[in-house]
Amino acid sequence: MTENFWLINSNHSRVKRFSKNNQNKDKFFEYMFIDSGRILGVSEKEPPLMTTREEFKVDKARDEWRKLISQGLRRTKPVWEDY
Repeated sequence: MTENFWLINSNHSRVKRFSKNNQNKDKFFEYMFIDSGRILGVSEKEPPLMTTREEFKVDKARDEWRKLISQGLRRTKPVWEDY
């Protein structure tokens, strides 16, 4: 199980999950996935619909995290489980 880091927008309609790519074959750089999802409905009983997955080098993923925080997203608890 990998450690995940989560962000949510101010109206609780979209989330981002940052997770390390442990299957990366690059011996020189580490990579992270950034998954985006849309929250459906008003309850948290169903997981968000995953809409995109991007892969970034760790430094670029950190830059993306900072950019999203500056745009008003904030940390949140896990919204869906790893499958």
